[in-house]
Amino acid sequence: MNLMNRQQSGHSGELSISKGQSEHGVVVGNTYDKYSARNPIVRLIMRGFERALQGLVANCAPKSIHEVGCGEGYWTLLWAEQGFDVRGSDFSDMVVSMARSNASARGLNQNMFRCRSVYDLNPIEDCSDLLVCCEVLEHLEHPSEALEVLRAVGARRVILSVPREPLWSFMNMARGKYWSDFGNTPGHIQRWSQETFLSLVGQYFHIREVRAPLPWTMVLAEPREIM
Repeated sequence: MNLMNRQQSGHSGELSISKGQSEHGVVVGNTYDKYSARNPIVRLIMRGFERALQGLVANCAPKSIHEVGCGEGYWTLLWAEQGFDVRGSDFSDMVVSMARSNASARGLNQNMFRCRSVYDLNPIEDCSDLLVCCEVLEHLEHPSEALEVLRAVGARRVILSVPREPLWSFMNMARGKYWSDFGNTPGHIQRWSQETFLSLVGQYFHIREVRAPLPWTMVLAEPREIM
């Protein structure tokens, strides 16, 4: 399948999602299915995110993709449907089970998903041409350790994204959500401005491109040599 057809392919059907359930005291997966939202503003925002992410993936022209923190599998499944050699991993047994069910509902191989924490990735089993780790780092107690592991896996390129603060929280409050937590989404324990996130990522990766789909920071990067 050529790249143009890959970009134009899309999902059929909606995902089974966790809807904010927790596992071992940690909120897992998606609080709500933003990818199938009917709210026109949410749909506009998600189109911006998709354009940014798919644009970076196209620029990389990867031979293989490993989505780290794949949740219920939206992107992994989309890339599989577009013909990429792809797999997904997540620390949560619950959402990996959902991802496998979502794969089965689309007639795709359930074995593309496995249960593994970002902290436990290794070069032998988890390396791919492109690592994608979107909407994950804000959930982690030790994001610097996770970035170190992602660098050590040895992928040629890495795509990372996180909510851009304080804009993310302001937008949550504007839609009447999470007022008691000043707009902070459940499960988000790290909060970065674009500047502070780029500074953190730059310690481990050479940043090649920055995109800012409202309200996220997204980067394409290459690993720095480990000294």
